[in-house]
Amino acid sequence: MVASNCAMLARTKEQTTTAVRVGFVMRFMEATRSRLGFQHGSVQRPMRNAEMHYDDSMGSSSQIPQPEILPPGSGYGPPPEPRPRRPRWASSPATYLLVGVNCLVFLAMVAHRISPLSPTPAQLMNWGADHAGAVLVGGEWWRIVTAMFVHVGIIHLATNMWCLWNLGLLAEPLMGSAGVFAVYILTGAAGNLMSTLVNWVWPIRDAGGVAFPVGAGASGAVFGIAGALIVLLKSQRLPVPPLELKKLRRSVIYFAAINLVLGLSISAGSRLTGISIDNMAHLGGFSCGLLFAMPMVPRLGSPRPVFQARLGAAVAMIVGILVLFGFYLAKLAA
Repeated sequence: MVASNCAMLARTKEQTTTAVRVGFVMRFMEATRSRLGFQHGSVQRPMRNAEMHYDDSMGSSSQIPQPEILPPGSGYGPPPEPRPRRPRWASSPATYLLVGVNCLVFLAMVAHRISPLSPTPAQLMNWGADHAGAVLVGGEWWRIVTAMFVHVGIIHLATNMWCLWNLGLLAEPLMGSAGVFAVYILTGAAGNLMSTLVNWVWPIRDAGGVAFPVGAGASGAVFGIAGALIVLLKSQRLPVPPLELKKLRRSVIYFAAINLVLGLSISAGSRLTGISIDNMAHLGGFSCGLLFAMPMVPRLGSPRPVFQARLGAAVAMIVGILVLFGFYLAKLAA
């Protein structure tokens, strides 16, 4: 009886264990079928445009998306072709044009057998250099403009063009091509007018009488661009981090200060070196550049109509001031 009960208990335990194992296996198989997409012996596609693949090595599934076919006229098309890169000069045409004109004038001078290292004052005068007597007595006011395109040798040209190129590339995005051209002409004229005034009031006196120095070069206009940049780089309209703007503005200020100090130092030792720097042209151009940029707003970050209106106001203001200053000089010479 006991043996029979033990046998029955053993069979019951074995059946229970078998049932548990079978249930576990069934649940495992059911879970596996569900993961693989099988249900009751049939294949189930859980996604319309995707297939399920079983990775035997990883024991997991991955989906391979199928490309979507859009109907005609859905607005999608092939990606646009990349635009051809613009030449470098096209982004700053005024700067390259001004550098090119200065270089062409110098090459024309050399082609006419003028020394590329040390042209004489008479040769510079023939090509349009500034001279207080010729302007105020001879009435040759056009020298106020032409003098900023004439240079005293290739070293003078190279240094001025290097500065003009660097400052112009920085200024043209802020004031546009018309703005760079205007600030070059107007501040260069302001520097030459200031030089004419100082040379007329304090001429060179020697045993032979009174003489006026000959002035030439684009340095007055270069200082004018620097002055305008110092004002424009302070604008909060520019979409540039303030720290970067501060660094740029500081660099321009250092450039102007160092070159002014160098010019004054060289002029102080002109009796020893024989080199004279027209510092009045530098100061006049720099001051005019500061004044020119006062009513302006930078082109970057400003509406186009506002920028154009402010640029027009700046040009009109400086032209008016220069005309009045010219009348003053003419009356002073009379």
